[in-house]
Amino acid sequence: MRRTPLISRSVLSDQVKDHLLQAILAGHYAPGSRIVETRVARELGISQAPVREALRDLEALGVVEITAFQGARVRHPSKSELLEAYEIRAELESLGARLALPRLSDADFTELQDYIDGMRQAATAGDRHAEARIDATFHTRVIEIAGNFTLERVWRYLEPVSRTYITLVVPGVNARQIADMHQPILDALRQRDPQLTVDAIRRHFLTAGAMFDSLFVDAPAAPGDAESPPRSGEAGETVGAAALGYDGERRGAA
Repeated sequence: MRRTPLISRSVLSDQVKDHLLQAILAGHYAPGSRIVETRVARELGISQAPVREALRDLEALGVVEITAFQGARVRHPSKSELLEAYEIRAELESLGARLALPRLSDADFTELQDYIDGMRQAATAGDRHAEARIDATFHTRVIEIAGNFTLERVWRYLEPVSRTYITLVVPGVNARQIADMHQPILDALRQRDPQLTVDAIRRHFLTAGAMFDSLFVDAPAAPGDAESPPRSGEAGETVGAAALGYDGERRGAA
């Protein structure tokens, strides 16, 4: 049996999911608009299978809703469901950090510091997507070092990359502050103090959640049957903010 095509398709569906998430957040798909599998597949030059898998993943994230015989539409994830992920991640990552502490090496500390430096560079460059990926990689690495397969599987189910990206594109969010918020976690890990580490992780998510809570505003989904054509520039950014219920006022982060 040849398994490579299956692996390739899985990787491809992740890439399609990433592409669609960015398109939704950028406003290329307006609130309530349809995302048609055949059109996306044709635009990307791929089959419908990875597009279908990507849409199912986005449905699990709460960004897309799929209805029988009607297909997929952009939906509004509520503030409460996104904030819930912060609470769960805080507890899961506190456990992961405790398990990782006796296993951490000097090379691991260097790697984690490199991720923080990378986040700061991405924040300075204004590359929110890159920052989100490095951010999630930092937390992923701590979970991986813990060496608990069940914990890692549950943690990955929370879509840390996508949820972090959603946080970072909220108008007014302080990307550099988010990058800097990881340093206390690493400093606590270096001291190999379980309680200090848990406190640092919980403060991290409490602060990030408060920042997100102050900037994200729930909004009713706008009805619409037509597909949303690709848009770019300021108009696209405005639609993207409305699509996920962002506050249009660009305030400073809390």
